[in-house]
Amino acid sequence: MPYALRPAGLSDAAAITDLLNEVDRIEIGRPETDLHTVEADLKRPDVDLERDSWLAFHDDRLVAYGLLWDESAGERVDIDHYLLPDHQDVGQRLLDAMEARALEKARGNGADRAVVHLHLNTQPTLDTGLIEKRGWYVVRRYHVLRRPVDPAEDLVPQVPPGVRLRSCAEEADRARVHALYQSSFAQHFDFQPRGYDQWLHDVDADALDWSLVWIASTEELGDVGFLLARDDREAMGWIRSIGVVREGRGLGIGGLLLRNAFAAFAARGRDVVGLGVDTANATGAPALYARHGMAVHFAVDTWEAVLR
Repeated sequence: MPYALRPAGLSDAAAITDLLNEVDRIEIGRPETDLHTVEADLKRPDVDLERDSWLAFHDDRLVAYGLLWDESAGERVDIDHYLLPDHQDVGQRLLDAMEARALEKARGNGADRAVVHLHLNTQPTLDTGLIEKRGWYVVRRYHVLRRPVDPAEDLVPQVPPGVRLRSCAEEADRARVHALYQSSFAQHFDFQPRGYDQWLHDVDADALDWSLVWIASTEELGDVGFLLARDDREAMGWIRSIGVVREGRGLGIGGLLLRNAFAAFAARGRDVVGLGVDTANATGAPALYARHGMAVHFAVDTWEAVLR
């Protein structure tokens, strides 16, 4: 098939969103990609759209999209790759270009190899047999979980004595959430340390409703946990991240933050809340979410390739 390839621009965000929702319908049964999410990706400070993005068109129809970014300033590089199932050949052409660019980025960072990660639905539109032949392999699995919420049942939880929840209203509190995030996720798989300004971009801070971000503290330990949620996804309310520092675990802080978020979303008229979790998370997060009624919506694998 003849294809036209070019880099993406911000003006392509709507077409990319349509493509990703078409992929969503195939992989999970319904569209769940929002325009603002695509726009935020295209605006990443670590992305040069001319060199780090790819669009493939067939008869003026967008059929494949790729994006590459580099958070590590080292060997680790991330890519996104989406295509319609009847266009595997151009998907391979995009991977050729993305692998070459990933190695170039890693070498520019002073590394002698690139360790590239790609997240794919466990039943993706991309033929995984083709990428296995290229040397890619699965290193991790994540679950996207969801739970129905009801304002009659999901009430604001009673906070135990000695514990306090506060919303993230002030700039100083935002800085505390960043610090808590860095600390609580430091030992997690594939964690990349992020400076405060980088993290603000990661969470799309300008568009974030900070009243849906909470900090938990105790009298003895001070600030020990946080939950950052978003209410700008059409499909569901979304808990982007929840973390409790090591010394604060086992005190029920995670469950308290979850129940508080469920209540807040229910009060806003949401009927479903979702989040993503590493199935091999060593802190007990999958069991915590299961105890609070969250069930698997779909699964995503992290694929890795080591390029030299």
